This record gives sequence, C-alpha cells and structure tokens, in this order.
Amino acid sequence: MDDFLRACHDAVKDADAKRLAADMGLPHVSLLQRANPDNDAHKLTINHLFQILTHSGDMRPLQALAAEFGYELVAKEAVAAQNLPQAVLHMHAEVADVTKSVTDALEDGRVSSTEKALIKREIAGARKALDVLEQSVKAA
Repeated sequence: MDDFLRACHDAVKDADAKRLAADMGLPHVSLLQRANPDNDAHKLTINHLFQILTHSGDMRPLQALAAEFGYELVAKEAVAAQNLPQAVLHMHAEVADVTKSVTDALEDGRVSSTEKALIKREIAGARKALDVLEQSVKAA
C-alpha cells in the first residue's frame, strides 16, 4: 500500500500540482495534502485518483496498485476500426486458423514445442482480430 500511496503523491508532484489541481477543480494545497502519504488525515478518493490518472497521464499509481495484487499493467496497442462486416469476417478467419493449428497439432496425439509456438502465434492473431472487431463495434 505504501508504494501505491507514494506513486500517487509522486504523480501529483511531477504533474505540476497547481496545474493538476486546477484541472481537477481543487485548491493545489488541498490536492497535495490529500495525496501526501505521510499525512494520516489524507483522504484521496477514487474520483481523485481517476482525475490524477486522466489529467496527468501518469500511470505509476495504477502500476503500483496492480503490482500490489501481483499483476503488471501493460498498455494496449491502439487498433483502428474497420467496417463491421470486414472486421467480423477477419476475426472468423483468425479463429479458424487457431482451430486448424490445434487440429493439425493433435493429429499425432502430441503437441510439439514448434506446434505450441505456432498455436500461440495464431492465438495472438485472433486476439488482435477481436480487438479490431471490438473497436469496429464501438465505431458503428
């Protein structure tokens, strides 16, 4: 929890607390007090955290929070939307490639390391196709 609180404080300080506080609609002294991990009376709310992340673009607090629970925060690569029919057809083709790779690998009753690597590549392609489909649905 200490790393998370310190990361919140560092994000506020590094983002120019006066500018950040103005963007958040708070007095900068209040923001600094709320984010100070050494102040036992500090009250940094989820809303404040969200605004800090939004206005500063500094993801250290989120990374520290994820690390506290054994996770790692990794930014997703932005994908461009396609027209919906094209995106869904591409996704189905990618899923079919995964199915074919697994079926081929299981023909001899065992899956070699080369076949595992191919299956993983096909799965990655299917995930990307799903991301494009999701973005395409949002844009539709």
